Amino acid sequence: MIKRILPIALLSATIIGNSGCNGGGDFKKLHGIEYKIVKDVKGKNAKIGDVIEFNIVAKVDTLDPVTKKMNSLEVANTYKQGRAPQDMVKEVKQGGQFQSVFPMLSAGDSAVVHVSCDTLLSTLTPEQRMRVPSWLKSGNKIVVTVSLISVKSEAEARKDQEAAQEKMQNEAKEHAAQQMPIDDKMLQEYFAKKNIKAQKTASGLYYTIEKPGTGAQITAGKIASMKYTGKTLDGQTFDSNVDEAIAQKNRHGMDPLKFTVGQGQMIPGVDEGAALLKKGSKATLYLPSPLAYGEHSPSGDIAPNSIMIFEVEVIDVTDAPAAGSMPKSMPVPKPTN
Repeated sequence: MIKRILPIALLSATIIGNSGCNGGGDFKKLHGIEYKIVKDVKGKNAKIGDVIEFNIVAKVDTLDPVTKKMNSLEVANTYKQGRAPQDMVKEVKQGGQFQSVFPMLSAGDSAVVHVSCDTLLSTLTPEQRMRVPSWLKSGNKIVVTVSLISVKSEAEARKDQEAAQEKMQNEAKEHAAQQMPIDDKMLQEYFAKKNIKAQKTASGLYYTIEKPGTGAQITAGKIASMKYTGKTLDGQTFDSNVDEAIAQKNRHGMDPLKFTVGQGQMIPGVDEGAALLKKGSKATLYLPSPLAYGEHSPSGDIAPNSIMIFEVEVIDVTDAPAAGSMPKSMPVPKPTN
């Protein structure tokens, strides 16, 4: 679920919406807004605590400084996002929020909401007022068209979300089963060409250990600190905390990567590979795409279903800290579903 959309968010790119319809007549006042229901479908209205799916479109009439004519400026449009947002219906305690209309609507309903920029400005701090867009000025009015798609209880929404996640996980497993043999063949060919003798784990991860390190093998729950460089199979470096230029490009420092082994904080191949090493170990991990980012590319530098190579060095291994003091983790992104 997305977070509640506050008035300040309505004025920025994070808010959603657009509309050109001004409605005309029969507007009612509520919490500093005016609204008119333009489509009323029989059904149960949303209530506080329900989870709704909706679209909005918002426009502001602005004066063209050259032609002196009024232009309708679109400031937000959820339809262009490709996916309707969801939000939990909450009690509105501040004026000027279009969300005040949600409890007036049921699934299939639409409404036009007028929000006065003066009302919004009155809710902002002086610092916030310095950062508002040019169209948010006294006298202007925001016209928001709200279309409610669905209304669910929190329990129903949670159940649907869990079902969707399970479906995605099953689809990912099916894809991995199909992709793994393809990647394994490519890796075998790569090893033969490069004369590399890599070991293979039951999951399909390949690895070579250039320096064994000392002490006990890393176990789940330990904090591993690593230097790393990530490459694609064709040798292109996409991330590193060793190469300064790459680290700056990816906007993270060159501090060691710290993460708790076996907790799913890393992509699977890196997490599994860490448990094969010791303090001081230097190794190269060869990740078939299902153990890396799979179909979900984390950047334009990595194609979907790419085999990954990580050159790693374990700098330190420590016990997990006390609750509430977890170290920061990963420049190496975990795939998002």
